[in-house]
Amino acid sequence: MKRDNQSSVSEFLLLGLPILPEHQGVFFALFLGMYLTTVLGNLLIILLIRLDSRLHTPMYFFLSHLALTDISFSSVTVPKMLMDMRTKYKSIPYAGCISQMYFFIFFTDLDSFLITSMAYDRYVAICHPLHYSIIMKEELCALLVAVSWILSCASALSHTLLLRRSMRRDNQSSVSEFLLLGLPIRPEHQGVFFTLFLGMYLTTLLGNLLIILLIRLDSHLHTPMYFFLSHLALTDISFSSVTVPKMLMSMQTQDQSIPYAECIAQMYFFIFFTDLDSFLLTSMAYDRYVAICHPLHYMTIMREALCTSLVAVSWILSCASALSHTLLLAQLSFCANNTVPHFFCDLGALLKLSCSDTSLNELVIFTVGVAVITLPLICILISYVHIGATILKVPSTKSICKALSTCGSHLSVVSLYYGTIIWLYFFPSSSTSSKKTIIGSVMYTVVTPLLNPFIYSLRNRDMKGALEKLLNRQQFCLNNICSSL
Repeated sequence: MKRDNQSSVSEFLLLGLPILPEHQGVFFALFLGMYLTTVLGNLLIILLIRLDSRLHTPMYFFLSHLALTDISFSSVTVPKMLMDMRTKYKSIPYAGCISQMYFFIFFTDLDSFLITSMAYDRYVAICHPLHYSIIMKEELCALLVAVSWILSCASALSHTLLLRRSMRRDNQSSVSEFLLLGLPIRPEHQGVFFTLFLGMYLTTLLGNLLIILLIRLDSHLHTPMYFFLSHLALTDISFSSVTVPKMLMSMQTQDQSIPYAECIAQMYFFIFFTDLDSFLLTSMAYDRYVAICHPLHYMTIMREALCTSLVAVSWILSCASALSHTLLLAQLSFCANNTVPHFFCDLGALLKLSCSDTSLNELVIFTVGVAVITLPLICILISYVHIGATILKVPSTKSICKALSTCGSHLSVVSLYYGTIIWLYFFPSSSTSSKKTIIGSVMYTVVTPLLNPFIYSLRNRDMKGALEKLLNRQQFCLNNICSSL
């Protein structure tokens, strides 16, 4: 519970539209009709685009996303307005108000970015018609939409965090920054560990960027499995970049402080990319299940639209999960102790420092944790149970070798990722819980993203073949340059 010296409102009053009471019924029917028309009209657009193969073009791809955004944009404000007009209940809880503002900014910005993408599509179609299909490839369209979502999310989050900070009253005794204790390393060993972690981080960046480059350049890798792998590589780069650069900077400068807003933002993106990793691994498990258990229908089931939808849903669910934790944490107060016994702003560590009631936060952690960690793990296990049962129906050395080559890399990454989480959170140690937490966090924030490129490149013939072709191409170009000189 909030302390007595924290004079802060728990809800706001929305005055609504300046409409006379006798006109409320007419305007309610008008806005309800407009809202239903908006929802049904845009749903019809999405349905038509999905069902008609002639509309599977970049323009209609962007249009379907714009229609979904318009539905969401209207749903952020209109239902609440209609409910207030009918019930005369004009209050809105603090969390509801902040959430409404976040999604309003989010979908406003997303609308703007999508319209810009559509303008670029029309520019290419009219000014470069002969190169239209080459420029507006599926990958570019998906990238434009993904970047639109990411930028909109970042914009809305920045406004939300800044508003939260500005609403804190002067008599609300709360810290303005936190101190990250970092890794339990002796001062004389700081230089060695700085070099070690810097090398691991750079290897993570270069290794995952190499995976993305190989998948983009080699047409043989333009399959659903490598589509998911490229997104996993991008997520691993982002995941490491959330925590490691700050840790390295603190080790080098001995400045352990981190501003409140930066700490909350770091926590948000840490949760976001953790959940996104989990959802992408689940999508890859489903892809492997279809490839082995339903090989004849693989191309029919794992269509481009399904793969794109799985990735988009993964981003949306991860964003919603991280946002729920962030908004709830932003309502807590931190009074005296601002020392975080960790090398980044971990949600659990921050909750222990709060002088507010954190029971709701813990309930959400348990509920959301089941949805984004436990359920995906169960889905992965079920997929591999079906894969194992399919192999055992017709056991042969060839089928087993094929299954291992198809699933070995993914199974290794899943074991490393979920094994660390299970060891860390399901088998807590009371005596060395702080050190164990830090070591476990280093495992899945630094080590796992580092090992993923090696696992997929060393245990995958297609990736090794693509790498060899890339090196041969570079060697050929160098020989031509040398011969011309």
